[in-house]
Amino acid sequence: MFDFLEGYDLLGAFWVTVQLTVYSAVGSLIWGTLLAGMRVSPVPLMRGFGSAYVNVVRNIPLTIIILFTAMGLADTFGVTMGAADDVKTRVFRLAVLGLVAYHAAFVCEALRSGINTVPVGQAEAARSLGLRFTQVLTLVILPQAFRSVVGPMANVLIALTKNTTVAAVIGVSEAALLMSEMIENEAELLLISAIFAFGFVCLTLPTGLILGWVSKRVAVKR
Repeated sequence: MFDFLEGYDLLGAFWVTVQLTVYSAVGSLIWGTLLAGMRVSPVPLMRGFGSAYVNVVRNIPLTIIILFTAMGLADTFGVTMGAADDVKTRVFRLAVLGLVAYHAAFVCEALRSGINTVPVGQAEAARSLGLRFTQVLTLVILPQAFRSVVGPMANVLIALTKNTTVAAVIGVSEAALLMSEMIENEAELLLISAIFAFGFVCLTLPTGLILGWVSKRVAVKR
């Protein structure tokens, strides 16, 4: 029944998907946290940039962003991401860049909602002690904000895992690209779809369950 799978590297394709997810998640968390800091910054220019970035990027389809990284950055501006001679590595890194640019906007909004849950009096007390804005944000506000947004962050991570399939449009050899190849060459359409659907469930379901448990464990008692 599953003999047709012998000619395909199914585990390798899903491993690329996992790598895309991990690298993009780390990058999105870092860039999204910086954007959240900009959005609550007392500097008008930084607030304006953060707000404009989030409102523009999250309303652009991810496919367009991924295509821009491949055709705009790579083909037009010659951005090779340190892999000028290795096409597979270059498109992989460009895909990660596009995924980070897109999902950081959602990380920012989730984290900003957590920042808004922290009582204003705590920030005012920290400022009265002489702490600068960056110190107040990193030492007082963000630790509490992260604890309150584990659940929403889990949703962003699950969405990111599923959105890695968009990387197939620029030739990244992940699960969606292999699925497309198998559908073209094999007759078992429903079976192939079921296999890849099951694979993504195996990736996303544990993520939701584990982070849901973490969210309850670290929830701020108010």
